[in-house]
Amino acid sequence: MLSFPIVQTRAILPSTGQKVSARSAVGKSIHFNRDDFPILTGKFVDFDRVAREVLWMISGSTCVRDLQRHDVHIWDAWAGPDGDLGPVYGAQWRRREGPDGVVVDQLAAVIEGIRAVKKDPTASVGRRLIVDCWDVANLHRMALPPCHMMFQFFVRFDELQIVVYQRSGDLFLGVPWNLAGYGLLHRVVAHVTGLKATRHVHNFGDLHLYANHEEPMREYLKQPTFAPPTLEIAPEVKEIDDLTFERIRLVGYQHGPRIKAEVAV
Repeated sequence: MLSFPIVQTRAILPSTGQKVSARSAVGKSIHFNRDDFPILTGKFVDFDRVAREVLWMISGSTCVRDLQRHDVHIWDAWAGPDGDLGPVYGAQWRRREGPDGVVVDQLAAVIEGIRAVKKDPTASVGRRLIVDCWDVANLHRMALPPCHMMFQFFVRFDELQIVVYQRSGDLFLGVPWNLAGYGLLHRVVAHVTGLKATRHVHNFGDLHLYANHEEPMREYLKQPTFAPPTLEIAPEVKEIDDLTFERIRLVGYQHGPRIKAEVAV
């Protein structure tokens, strides 16, 4: 990534108030072909806060106050005075607004579709197990248009695979968080549908490394890596809405140091 061309961006560093450039690569993918949990080990990724955000999205909430009570502040910079973010991920996943007042719970529909394909592999929904967050008619109401904008599940025998499309990825800070978040979602959906989470493909439109992250990235690349951890989900989680923070546990997470870097907004 350090060899990719430098482009100008709209992002601003809060410490300087100035726009920051980035090294950008278009059309990149990360593949996880084993059932190892996709979390970086060369540096610390705060899985507890990742899990809080995923639970927040699953709940359908779009208010930062529901994150702040768990000391998660990653959305604060985009929130309005009342904490509202508009119809971002939680709304798109659980109550997508359609014409004539129709509201669709995309996540619940996909889970039921997975169960249908598990029962009948020829079910027509097999190639339509998609959650789409790019709600064009409502982008103007969102505090930030969705970065990870679509994901699709595939049932293959007793396995559940996931393909994610992310239009924009902050390689050093955002992407490690996104990978772990979708690792959690993938495993929870597999758990409630009685399948094994396996292949995870994460596709990026614009994958970028901000100029102020180059030194932290060099520090990260010097660190040793460790065997990946595993995720445990309590057996009482039968449906997606049964999931709570206390019912998930990341086991055996060995990692390098916390490497800090300023987020560009």
